Amino acid sequence: MPKVFIAGLFHETHTFLEKSTGLDDFEIRTGDSLFECRGDSSPMGGALEFFAERAYEIVPGPDYRAVPSGTVKTEVIDQFWADFSESWNPEVDGIFLVLHGAMVSENILDVEGKLLRRIRELPGATELPIYGVYDLHANFSQAMATHADCLVGYRENPHSDAREASVRAAALMNDQFRNGSDRPVMAYRGTDLVWAPTATGTADDPMRSLEKMARQLEGEHFESILAISVNAGFAFADTPNTRVSFTAVTRAPEEATALEALVTLANELNPDPPVFDLPVDEVMSEIVANPIEGVTILTEPSDNIGAGAPGDTTGLLRALIEYDVENSAVSICDPDSVSILKDCDVSEKRTLVIGGKGSQFDEGPVKIEVELISKSDGHFELVDKNSHLASMSGDAFEMGPCAVVQHRGITILLTSERVPPFDLGQWTSQEIDPAKLSVIVVKAAVAHRQGYDPIMARTFAVDTPGPCRSDMSQFEFVNRRITSTAES
Repeated sequence: MPKVFIAGLFHETHTFLEKSTGLDDFEIRTGDSLFECRGDSSPMGGALEFFAERAYEIVPGPDYRAVPSGTVKTEVIDQFWADFSESWNPEVDGIFLVLHGAMVSENILDVEGKLLRRIRELPGATELPIYGVYDLHANFSQAMATHADCLVGYRENPHSDAREASVRAAALMNDQFRNGSDRPVMAYRGTDLVWAPTATGTADDPMRSLEKMARQLEGEHFESILAISVNAGFAFADTPNTRVSFTAVTRAPEEATALEALVTLANELNPDPPVFDLPVDEVMSEIVANPIEGVTILTEPSDNIGAGAPGDTTGLLRALIEYDVENSAVSICDPDSVSILKDCDVSEKRTLVIGGKGSQFDEGPVKIEVELISKSDGHFELVDKNSHLASMSGDAFEMGPCAVVQHRGITILLTSERVPPFDLGQWTSQEIDPAKLSVIVVKAAVAHRQGYDPIMARTFAVDTPGPCRSDMSQFEFVNRRITSTAES
């Protein structure tokens, strides 16, 4: 059976954040530790299991993953490449990569494109098939398309199909080895469109119609096109490739003109005016004036942890306090407050200065008296193994030491690590039943919906200060390239 080299590099980079991302922020596996992921809910776990079931010989490369955050330090790229080069085996039959597609370092604006170019220069790698999987929010580049044979993107946002997409890419690689068919190539088309994350859910347009057309085009060109991916892009990255784009994996490059139909449709569906969120006072007045049965979800896209935000902005925390919203809850990343409570007993009261430390766009900390309800180590098993959180962490997540406190009727979950709010296990692990709350603040844009929609009675996307606002006018792009013609 074939011998495949497998590696992963996964990070969504928000280049407008002040804090950079270093080696300590990454979960790193090298050597045989990579096999610990086999069979878990991550894209890496899916690929490893697929190849293992077919008795492939797997040569493990490095796997680096981090929660979305600021620009990646050069040391991370240097160390990853050193680990990659050390584990490289030129005797393999192919390479499989688990990527994100929107990674930016201090000196590389297109990390994945640069990585693929470097791989092609390794001894024995020039003519090897390179397959892999990447995130729907990739800022895909021409370099990625040029230096890879088959990269398959997720199709769903929330990303419930990350593992499935990885298995789909692995299956295409297996088909090539089994049938001895010609190697595919990648075609790429870019646009001038940049969409905030709130506009990229696949249950709604424009993404819903684009994904539908992509599947139709695959069906019409099934003999030549193996996969079409709709790349929503990641708006909070200042790179030449920050935009909506489309890729096709094909054995007949001339058929890739089908992507032009997607470019045309994307321009027709471009939200005009752009997506904006609702004013705080308007939403809070509605909640207070018209209470309902069930859970009201207040999303805070400006502090979208899944897009790299610090998870500690205070806009909606202030609103809960000002409007005295009882039976409500919010999670704030604040390791300093958790540390202060370390030696406190349950029911003890403390005055804390909460949040407001992670972004220049926020209003700053909130000083309040709280009562300690509980403490924990912050470990939780995912309730939904298909959530986007699984694509980052597998079957479990570590919030770091945590404390649950209350201020009047507001429950505040204080964590030591940023936790993308994609799984209800975050709450149930703290003995909090989210379905019994009246209001929950969720620091996300779209990716939370798979977890929270089943318990939600109504929802509002609220505009607060923060680094991931849907109104992107606060950001000055320097590197983003605009072209009136599709790239080839």
